[in-house]
Amino acid sequence: MTSSVADALVGRVIDGRYRILTHLADGGMASVYVAMDARLERRVAVKIMRPGLATDSLFVDRFRREARSAARLSHPNVVAVFDQGEEDSGEVFLVMELVTGKTLREVIHEEAPLTARESLAILEPILEALRAAHEADIIHRDVKPENVLIRSDGEVKVADFGLARAASTQTTTSQTGVVLGTASYLSPEQVELGVSDARSDVYAAGLLLFEMLTGRKAVTGETAIQIAYRHVHGTIEAPSQVVPAVPAPLDDLVARATATEPDDRFPDVPAFLAALRSVRGRLSAAELDRRGVAAPTGDGEPAVAHTQRLDGTRPTRVAEAPVAHAAAPVLSHTSALPISASPARRRRRRWPLVALLVVLLLAGTSTGWWFTAGPGGSTVVPQLVHDTVDQARSTLAAHSLRVDTSGAFSETVPKGLVIELTPRAGTEVRKQSVVALVVSKGPERYTVPDLTKVKVADVAGKLGAVTLKQGTTTEAWSETVPKGVVISQDPAKGTSVKRGTPVAVVVSKGREPIPVPNVVDKPFADAQAAITATGLVVQRADDANSDTVVKGNIISQSPADGTLHRGDPVTVTVSKGPVMVQVPTVLGKPVTEAEKALTDLGFKVRIERPLGQFFELVRNQSVQGGQSAPKGSTIVLTVV
Repeated sequence: MTSSVADALVGRVIDGRYRILTHLADGGMASVYVAMDARLERRVAVKIMRPGLATDSLFVDRFRREARSAARLSHPNVVAVFDQGEEDSGEVFLVMELVTGKTLREVIHEEAPLTARESLAILEPILEALRAAHEADIIHRDVKPENVLIRSDGEVKVADFGLARAASTQTTTSQTGVVLGTASYLSPEQVELGVSDARSDVYAAGLLLFEMLTGRKAVTGETAIQIAYRHVHGTIEAPSQVVPAVPAPLDDLVARATATEPDDRFPDVPAFLAALRSVRGRLSAAELDRRGVAAPTGDGEPAVAHTQRLDGTRPTRVAEAPVAHAAAPVLSHTSALPISASPARRRRRRWPLVALLVVLLLAGTSTGWWFTAGPGGSTVVPQLVHDTVDQARSTLAAHSLRVDTSGAFSETVPKGLVIELTPRAGTEVRKQSVVALVVSKGPERYTVPDLTKVKVADVAGKLGAVTLKQGTTTEAWSETVPKGVVISQDPAKGTSVKRGTPVAVVVSKGREPIPVPNVVDKPFADAQAAITATGLVVQRADDANSDTVVKGNIISQSPADGTLHRGDPVTVTVSKGPVMVQVPTVLGKPVTEAEKALTDLGFKVRIERPLGQFFELVRNQSVQGGQSAPKGSTIVLTVV
């Protein structure tokens, strides 16, 4: 994509959401821009595919599939894919996490050869990212320094998962820049058979390790065909043949990872990771931190000559040109060495040549400058405790010292201020040494999570996730919270507390069972008071007559006993008293007739004959006719 086209996109809004802010970089497949996501109000990276790819329907279809696959990856060492789409104007785009920092290519170009410790520290998160991808059945296929981003805080992230597969719809000759930029990292099976698996990514990762240790590509050539041929028919040189300071175990790591036959490599990324960690554990601190010097190449590949600082810190770039051009002036100033030498002799003289380069660089002034005011001099570590990080960086820069920061919690030092430094203030060190600062993160505090409605079995795990622990657990009845679930907590949710603070919880025993009181034969008012006092509710059924229960008292209740829960009903039946029946007048009637009339109405009859049996007529009745009496009650008849 030309610069004019790239600049024309600045200011445009892609997909109605992403406003292009600046043009960031160009690659063989796409141009990358910094954009603002208007919906989420965050900066993102937008990769817009080159027009040649965007018009290829097969690529676009495959790109969509691969982008969706990549978006499923969620790992701290993988550049997150947020979105993908296609504009009406034809631009195919991918929206990714914006990583501020450098590519591994830039780090290698500026700082390699790296030490063993630095190389392994970068390779390990690369392998972690590849492992996560492989577990999701995604093969990267294009692992190279340009696709490894090192954030400004040192975090390593791998980008462009799935894009190599999408781009494989193009022929290898249609995108020359892509081929030349990628061919150096293609595995032999990708070259010969066009197939790849997890071991292909292992191969490329091994090449990255070689390049970090040596500062140069492992496989080079003037054309993509030449590079591909060397992948298939050549072998990868041992890093120590380029940089003698590289420990032998790292030669073995590179050799195993970059074996020509896939079956001879590490079977997968976890095996590579295990070997990496094993090697690092076996190397001494001196071996891990020894910084080597790249020996000259013999094939015209640009090499970088470095001085090796006395304090073992990163080297300074001296020259960036083919060794043949860099060596000529050196040899012209001495008659002790012939102008031409065999490759074997040149290899034996690597160290003398580098030493002469250093001597000539120093010869421009006095050697005393190097060991005093120059880079070889010493300085004193300043007092930085309680300074801000920016203040400390500025002070260290003024003392020709570099800085490395880490964070730690502190109950006494405010957030953002230096707690301690290594080496200590007043220590004399070489210039450009690293001073490690421990910066306060402020008091270590954690927010108490909301535990209400959480099952008691899950409380400890939820607290443990934020470094807190479960305190006392008590139980209480609850009408609303199910049994075994937290009702309340102390401290309350949202409280900021120290690590390990216990959080007490009250757990529900469920609804409280309430014994049903017995109110039978009690007056309704008393029965109602007794039931409601327990938290139960009175329901009054239809009143009923009762020959045995006084009117207004309780005849029966349901349930009669057992337990209920608060708010449950107790149904009571109130007595209306006995059934009342009007008594007929039976005076003067024959006793048999009178007795029948009364018994037919449900009364009982008792006959009294104070004067004996004469007329057998009713002379008197105990309840006068027309009055009412309880059904079943006894009426006394006096007969004469």
